[in-house]
Parts: sequence; structure tokens; C-alpha cells
Amino acid sequence: MWRGREACLQTRVCRGTDHEAASCRRSWIAAVDCNRRRSSVEAQKGLEKLKSLVGNWQGKTAKVEPVEDTFSLTAGGTAVMGEDKMGPEEMLSLFYVEGDRLLMTHFCPSGNQPRMQATISHDLKTISFDFLDTTNLPNPQTGDMHHATYIFSDADHYSQEWTWMQDGKSTTYRSEMQRKK
Repeated sequence: MWRGREACLQTRVCRGTDHEAASCRRSWIAAVDCNRRRSSVEAQKGLEKLKSLVGNWQGKTAKVEPVEDTFSLTAGGTAVMGEDKMGPEEMLSLFYVEGDRLLMTHFCPSGNQPRMQATISHDLKTISFDFLDTTNLPNPQTGDMHHATYIFSDADHYSQEWTWMQDGKSTTYRSEMQRKK
């Protein structure tokens, strides 16, 4: 945080009297605090949108393979757990708010656990997760999920896209999901 204040103080706007520098510091702190609160609200809204998925879903991939998803609340409603069955593979994803970020940890059948950070559209119709870091990845050539996008059509339909990265190449899997009634 000090670097940011010092950088602010070094700008032309903040060079001047001690009073002007103190005013700039207060403005900078207020702007940072406002951005954090806004990001925190956006992250919470994104989690609420993911909570709307609670229940059972069925769908098909582009190759017409069956997909089954089950979403449930866990940890006292502070996280959403998504279980995904695509053919013989089972995956699990946890969605949660950490500070001012909406994060996902994906537990992959390949044995690694990538974490991804969300970007949330203003209309809450799209939540995209981008790779942040991973655990249990033996080497960079080993594959892992690098990106996921949820596109909400209505209360009973959504699409999901997952991007797998291995050896510098990406493969995207898409499925269209419908709520089981």
C-alpha cells in the first residue's frame, strides 16, 4: 500500500504543499476503499448468481455426450459446491468469496487443483473464471483447467465452457445445461 501512496505523491497532481499531499493521500485511500467495496459487492452478487444453480442439471456436450451437474450450498451458505459428471469423469468445483474476489477452486480428475478468479458481467449473465494458480501440478506440461465460463440464459438453462491447457495448447469443452424438474 505504501508504494501506491508514494507513487500518488510523486505525480504532478500531488506535488505541492503538505496540505495538498495529505489531501491526495486521503483521496487515494478513499478511492481504493471504494473500489474494494464495489468489488466485494460484485463478488457477492456473483456468488448469489451461482447460488441460483442449486439443484440438479442435465445436458449434453457439443459431441452429444451426457453431462450431469449438481450444485449445493456448503459451509453455512458461504460457498457453492458444483459436482460435474462428464462421461466417466467426475469433477468438483467450490465457488466462494475471498475479500473482494469471487474465486473457484476446481478439483480435477487429473489430480491438480487450479484456482481461478472471476470476472462478472454487469448484467450477471456471464461469469468467467481465469487461471490464478494451482496446486499439485507436477510440471508445466501436465494439463489443467485454465478457464471456465458460465453463461446464464434463464432460471432453468445455462451453458458452461471449460478450457483445458496442456503443452501450451488449449481445448475448450462446452455443454448446454437444463434444470432437472
